[in-house]
This record gives sequence, structure tokens and C-alpha cells, in this order.
Amino acid sequence: MQTEIINRVIGIGVDKANKSFGRLTAQSVLAGAFIGLGGMLSVMLGYGLCGLSAENPALQRLLSGLAFPVGLFLIVMFGGELFTGNNAMLMPGLARRRYSVGDTLRNWTLVWLGNFTGVLLFTWLFVLGAGLLDGGYCAEALQRMAVTKTSLPWLQILLRGIAANWCVCLAVWLGLSATTPGGKALACWVPVATFVILGYEHCIANMFFIPAGMMAGAAVDMAALGYNLLWATVGNIIGGAVLVGLFFHLLYFKK
Repeated sequence: MQTEIINRVIGIGVDKANKSFGRLTAQSVLAGAFIGLGGMLSVMLGYGLCGLSAENPALQRLLSGLAFPVGLFLIVMFGGELFTGNNAMLMPGLARRRYSVGDTLRNWTLVWLGNFTGVLLFTWLFVLGAGLLDGGYCAEALQRMAVTKTSLPWLQILLRGIAANWCVCLAVWLGLSATTPGGKALACWVPVATFVILGYEHCIANMFFIPAGMMAGAAVDMAALGYNLLWATVGNIIGGAVLVGLFFHLLYFKK
């Protein structure tokens, strides 16, 4: 089974590496919007019990964790391009020299920028514009999250980023072994809910949580946002490209 998945991943990587600019951009923006949707749902559900959540922090984490994976599930089902997933998906094909380092970096760069664009558009239109930040517990929760995430030491962000994308790419890998929507949903939910509950750092998710917190009035500037995204991105690349993509290729690939 794992050998078959590796061969499928190589084929998927070839498609991703050679995808046209327009298609890659559109699918990246779509994926970013899906992550924003999952992020807002996780805040709405996780912090909606207010006093009960405050007294039982594990309950808040559990509810947020159960809600957030809807974004990855939609990406898997509708073919979005997610930067963190691509960190793993392009490595086996790169290792087999089916495309170049430049092709891989082109994909990662365009998808990262497209994801950021999609997240910001979703947040501006369907969170800020829709009035979901007009006072209340969501605005307060996002403010606290933005301040907390941008106040972490760089090494903690890096290590949490490695762990986050290890989980996300395991979810993507599991999804390839499933043949039904229900199986793909379960594959997405378990690892992704795990990283959310444990509080790891996912750069695309943070493209929602931190800017949304800033829009809600958090005392966070662009430099602090860039600081978090930098180390989360580096950590995510290590977690996805090394711990999943390269490791599984070395472990399971057979000619």
C-alpha cells in the first residue's frame, strides 16, 4: 500500500510542478479561503461556550480541533493547492528527478502567496465585512490568539511548526489511501485536530488567526506577523518535506 501511495505521490508531484500559473494561483487562493473558513469555524465553536471554555481549556481546544479540519477536507475534495501539503507532496518526485529544485520552489512560492491572498480575501469579506468581528467573544479570542502567537520565542514557533506540518502531511498521506468521502474526512480530521488541540503552529492557519486578530484590534504590527510566519513557514517545510515527503520516500519507494 505505501509503495503504491509513493508512486501516486510522484505522479501528483509532476502535475503540481508543471501546473500553469493561472490554475496554480486559482487553486491556491481557493485553498487559502478554505483554511480561513475552518479557522473562523474553530474560533466560533471553540470559544462560544465562554465561561465553560474558560474553566475547561481542554474543552475549548477539543471543539476548535474538531472544527478546524473542515478546511483541509474541502481542499482534498475540491483540489486546492495548499503550501504545507505541497511541502511533502513534491519531495518524492524531486528525489526521483522528475522535476527540478526550481520547479519545486516555484510551486511553494506561488502557492504560499496564493494561500495568503485567499485567506486575507476570506477574512476581509466574510469575517470583517460580514460583521463577525463586531464585538463579542470572537473578536476577543482572536485578539488574544494574535498576541500570543506573535509573542512566542522563535525556537518554539519553529518546533511547533515542524510538528504541525508533520500532522497535516500525515493527514494528506492518509487521504490518498482512502477511496470514499467518509474515509478522506476521517483521514483529514484525526491528525489535523491533533495539531490544533496541541497548539502547534501552521503558517497558513496563522495567516488567518493573526490578521483577523489585528482586524479585531490586537496590538500586533506587520513585523510581528512576519516574524511568526517566517519561523512557522520554516518549521512547516521541515515537518512536511523532511519528516513525511523524504522520509516516506526513503522508507517505501521501490523501482
